Parts: sequence; structure tokens; C-alpha cells
Amino acid sequence: MNKTSLFRVWIQAARLRTLPLSVAGILTGNALALDRAGFSWIVFSGTLLTAVCFQILSNFANDYGDGIKGTDNDDRIGPKRVLQQNLLSAAALFRGIVLTGIIGLLLAAVTIGTAFGMDQLIPSAIFLLLALASIWAAYRYTAGNRAYGYRALGDLFVLLFFGLLAVLGSYFLQTKTLSLTSLWFALAVGGLSVGVLNLNNMRDMENDTAVGKKTIAAILGLVKAKRYHAILLFLSVLALTLGLSDMAQSNVQLLPILIVLPAAIQLRKTLNTTDFTLFDTQLKPLALATFVLSVLLFVTQLMQ
Repeated sequence: MNKTSLFRVWIQAARLRTLPLSVAGILTGNALALDRAGFSWIVFSGTLLTAVCFQILSNFANDYGDGIKGTDNDDRIGPKRVLQQNLLSAAALFRGIVLTGIIGLLLAAVTIGTAFGMDQLIPSAIFLLLALASIWAAYRYTAGNRAYGYRALGDLFVLLFFGLLAVLGSYFLQTKTLSLTSLWFALAVGGLSVGVLNLNNMRDMENDTAVGKKTIAAILGLVKAKRYHAILLFLSVLALTLGLSDMAQSNVQLLPILIVLPAAIQLRKTLNTTDFTLFDTQLKPLALATFVLSVLLFVTQLMQ
């Protein structure tokens, strides 16, 4: 395999389409801090780059973990993975995981150092531990003997890391405080992110059940998993509404509520879907709606 082809394989393994969702929480947390004195664009850039790095690590680890367990097989509906297609070896993927983890940790350390300086060692240490926890969570989602993604804990971890840690963590790095408003937005972004995962798990529930992978969707079954999806989107919109009502000082700042429209359209499609293969086409619209929410929030805050 030549260098160009190898590069394309690594790009495929990185799954660039997942990156907008991974930075939605970071954009949201920083947007809420834009009006604070001392807002740091270096910290903002650092948190974005760290989140992207950790997401790529997670994608490599997911490819690696599901590949060596045999979960990625010919019966799986989603896109073919690189290990599944023998485009990379398991050893090469593991080296990619390690290298990405080191880069991500270095990015996190620089960002944390910039945010807290040398005189706030305790919060710096806490955030370094959170960075290590992020690496652990990214790897152990499907990799290892006790991967939590195989024990119906994926939804909880997505809520914690894509919602609470991404939004509240990036907000705290900028402001050194927390607020109820930031919590509402963390729950909104986290809930929508769990919705994306639930669509993924509904798509794969038959194959996951066959190989012994337990997900919330597989445990609930299709009908109840759809109801769960509706609850996730309803609660996310409710949290978003509460957050906007706390924060918005003008009609312009209410624009992020517009994501209710694509979310409602997506929910209707989900409730009417009976063909498992069609869930794959619904992943991107919900992920993009979550990303657009964060961009709208950032832009409207920047305009004030």
C-alpha cells in the first residue's frame, strides 16, 4: 500500500463525519463564556483540538475493539470498518490509539496550563485527571474485556463526556465557575448526543444481540427504543429551552431554539422507521442539528 492510500485508510478510520458532534459541547461551553472578561481564544482553540483528538482516538478504539471481538462482521448494517476489511492490522490500529492518546494528553496539558497558570495546581490536577478519564473512556467503550459499551453503559458515558464534561468543563476553563444555565445546555447537548448513539444502536441491535453486545436499544427492543429516543429529544429540547430562557437577553439569542424543527422531523422519521438500515441515514441529520445548535449559540453570543 502506497503512502497516499495508507493516509486515506487512516482518514477512513478517523471517521471525520463524527467530529462535528464531538465539538458541539466545546462550542457550547465556550459560547456561554464569551461575554466574560478574560475570555481566552487560546483556551478555546485548545479545547477544540483536544476534543477532536479524543474523538479520533475513540473512533480508532471502536474500530479496534469491535474488530477483534468480531462485532464488525458481514451482518452489521453500518459502514465497513478498516480492521474488518483488513486495511490496517490490529497492531497498527493500537499504535494509532496510543499516539493519538499522547497527542491528546499533551494538547490537554497545554490548554489546562494556559487556563490556570502555575498558581492553581489543584484545578489543573483535576482537569488532567479528567483528560486521562476521557482517554480511558474513549478506549474502553468497545476495547478490553470489560468494555462498558457492551454492558449498556454507552448512553451514560456519552451524556457524561459529550454533555456534562464538554460543556461544563470548557465553561469552567474560561470562567473558573459553574452555573445553572451551563448545566441546562450541558444536558441539552448531552441528551441529543445520546440520541445519536441510540440511532446507531437501533440500527445495529440485531447484530449486537447476536454477538452478545448489550446496548439500551437492544435491551429495550425496537418499539421501546423509539419511545426512549422520543424522551431523549423531548428532554433535550426542554433543557435547551430552560437554558435559553436563563441566558437570552434579545430575540437573536433565542435562534438556537430553531433546532427543534430538524429534531422533530428526525423524530417523526424514527418513529415511522421499521427497516433497520434506514436508521443509518438518520444519524447525520441529528448530529448536524446538534452541531448547528452549538454554532448558532456561539455566533449569537458573539454578536452581543
